[in-house]
Amino acid sequence: MHSSPSLPYLGFGLGLRVDHYEALLDQPGNVQWLEIVSENYLVPGGRPLRWLERFRERFPLVMHGVSLSIGGTDPLDEHYLTQLDALARRVEPAWISDHLCWTGVQGVNLHDLMPLPYTEEALAHVVQRVRRVQDRLGRRILLENVSSYIRFADSQLTEWEFLAAVAEQADCLILLDINNVHVSAHNHGFSAEAYLAGIPVERVQQFHLAGHEQGGALLVDTHDAPIVDSVWALYVAAVRRFGRVSTMIERDDHIPPLAELRAELDQARALAMPWLKEAA
Repeated sequence: MHSSPSLPYLGFGLGLRVDHYEALLDQPGNVQWLEIVSENYLVPGGRPLRWLERFRERFPLVMHGVSLSIGGTDPLDEHYLTQLDALARRVEPAWISDHLCWTGVQGVNLHDLMPLPYTEEALAHVVQRVRRVQDRLGRRILLENVSSYIRFADSQLTEWEFLAAVAEQADCLILLDINNVHVSAHNHGFSAEAYLAGIPVERVQQFHLAGHEQGGALLVDTHDAPIVDSVWALYVAAVRRFGRVSTMIERDDHIPPLAELRAELDQARALAMPWLKEAA
């Protein structure tokens, strides 16, 4: 059980949010690394980049995007890729990630992470685009599984079969969002454990942990609440399968004091540690 030998293991980290800028710099505590939202720093200068330079001096950083639209049918956005490459050269992140989804059509950004049909045609399309992005950036990228609330009738593969095939055929890596696995498993009635079992161990480089809300019969991935017990349990199962994988917590709304997220980070570390010692 191991993460990719070409990329480092970073330990336990947080998503960097403005609310915690000063507290993180004053007292890093148990936060070992930070994930930045790439789009927040695609600017030529100013305060965001000045803050980012300070964090770059103190923490390992990774870049996480929401605009790649790797599954979209519009041409890849070359201007966006140029900006992303420039930011990566400046930040020198441990890795760059985005989502296995599409985010717009005919130039219209839907500002959401839309699911794909899990077909052979879509698979070939995504693989070709991932290869182009990796060639453009000169590195392998990570793709994250998204939460979903509908399924396409034409799908021929399960979500985990599709994700695994993209990773294998495009030679990319996986950011496995544990909460999203749980949310989608509940919404679509599949086994979260079967999902984990279908993902190749050597492709998983990072875990996301987050909270969600109940929206009628569906679970909704909101990133605005504490991590629930069922997601913690699934995280333990993931660590047992995938081993030493860099783990971070996302909170995008109702952002609590940093101490609350530090406590969740301690919980993640405590739950993972017995299995990490065994894997080592």
